[in-house]
Amino acid sequence: MIITKSAEEIELMRESALIVSKTLGMLAKEVKEGVTTNQLDALAEQFIRDHGAEPGFLGLYDCPSTLLTSVNEAVVHGLPTDKPLQDGDVVAIDCGALKNEFYGDHAYTFEVGNVAEETKKLLQVTKESLYIGIREFKKGNRVGDVGYAIQKYCEDHGYGVVRELVGHGLGRKMHEDPEMPNYGRRGRGKKFIEGMVVAIEPMINMGTAKIKQLKDGWTIVTRDGKPSAHFEHDVALVNGKPEVLSTFHYVYEALGIESDEENEFRAKEIVFD
Repeated sequence: MIITKSAEEIELMRESALIVSKTLGMLAKEVKEGVTTNQLDALAEQFIRDHGAEPGFLGLYDCPSTLLTSVNEAVVHGLPTDKPLQDGDVVAIDCGALKNEFYGDHAYTFEVGNVAEETKKLLQVTKESLYIGIREFKKGNRVGDVGYAIQKYCEDHGYGVVRELVGHGLGRKMHEDPEMPNYGRRGRGKKFIEGMVVAIEPMINMGTAKIKQLKDGWTIVTRDGKPSAHFEHDVALVNGKPEVLSTFHYVYEALGIESDEENEFRAKEIVFD
């Protein structure tokens, strides 16, 4: 069952989402060669608590960490470790926060030092597909419209679209209806309803779409060992249009990147502090 949110609840969800956004922005300055993902995890937990929220992942489904950090061929659900990041790595950082009884949940894939051009292109296309999918989250459309748009864009670039892992509804629970696959057929699936909030999150592989789980019971990796990318936003359906509640603004500010990619998804001007 899809649980719609009131305007007031969507504003509370925006608060939760922006805490995650700020956490990712803080981490953007720390992701570098020699740093371990366990160090990043400790920084994130303290930052979230200092901002009046609780880590959204820690303890959820027995998750042992605040962050899920997926390096190179890891697709998602990578557990933080003491292995230092190396020049040329990419690391997808997925983060959640719980505040005012609502969750925020989104992700960004970071580059470490000198990343191969073909890997940079994978990250670029994956992030572009996120916004292509968000555009389809509108009145009159269905789940399959978002999935189809993401799938077509990524497969047209020769990439593998993961099937077993999907986006989801978001609210008082981390995972609500509907599931939001990154593949599908136009006009199929549940119809979008005013006030619903979803996490749209393309998980795209450079090679095969096939995956496997490591023995830690969490980390999902590509079967061919090629890199994967993961980007995620929280999006509400407001006045029939998608409104992005999370932002990469803080990441871009930290990395010195200028972008207007989110502007079309803002119903009102957001003042970033």
